[in-house]
Amino acid sequence: MAVNDACFQGDIPAAYDRYMVPILFDPYAADLAQRLASVHPHRVLEVAAGSGALTRAISAALTHAEIIATDLNQAMLDVAVRRHPGGHVVWRQADALSLPFPDQTFDAVTSQFGVMFFPDKHRAYHEILRVLKPKGTFLFNTWDTVESNDFAAAVRTATDVLFPDDPPEFFRRTPHGYFDPETILSELERAGFQSATFAKVEKTSHTSSARDAATAFCRGSPLRLEIEARHPKVDVVARVTEALEKTFGKGPIEGRMSAFVFTAEAPRQN
Repeated sequence: MAVNDACFQGDIPAAYDRYMVPILFDPYAADLAQRLASVHPHRVLEVAAGSGALTRAISAALTHAEIIATDLNQAMLDVAVRRHPGGHVVWRQADALSLPFPDQTFDAVTSQFGVMFFPDKHRAYHEILRVLKPKGTFLFNTWDTVESNDFAAAVRTATDVLFPDDPPEFFRRTPHGYFDPETILSELERAGFQSATFAKVEKTSHTSSARDAATAFCRGSPLRLEIEARHPKVDVVARVTEALEKTFGKGPIEGRMSAFVFTAEAPRQN
């Protein structure tokens, strides 16, 4: 993983929450929250919570649960707190590779599109297993390939055209770089989880305009850092908007999304 792949700083978190969350993350947050509610956990840890899309969904679905939402980037949590102050959620900066919680603390650990950012997934999975109670649930999702997600694929193609000699690789490398279910199941089992399963979940992304989609990807993610590092002589958001309009049309647009949801269980004695 490149140095900046997990860097959501500056005004990236605000753009992420305003554009990326409703376009990509809210539909899958509702899906994960429903799945988590069926487990009836009392204490829930969320890792890589970002600006709180999943947190808000599970807070509404699990009104009596204790929820601790963590993220590596305090700037993301600052946005999350403004969106969801008070209530039964505790926000805390934490690294998934070294969780600041005692052993066997939580009934469930969850993460939405976060595990692909872990630089050492084996270590992160061990940490998650450590803080889970025996028979506790680990529930998370990952994106399918770039090609299976229409907006991401179109943005990738547009930026490849803009930077043919040095195309940005953020989305191929990280968000859409951890998509093989069998590999992920094997890594969970090696970390000590049992009963690991997955399901493919397809949804439709909606946005009011191609420009909003271009802004989401180019300004609301670390792709922005890769773009700026290339010192573009054109307005990249405008050019990506034009490319998206050619593919999806003007006005409100939609595209297919594809992801995998994984469920794993801690053994009776961690």
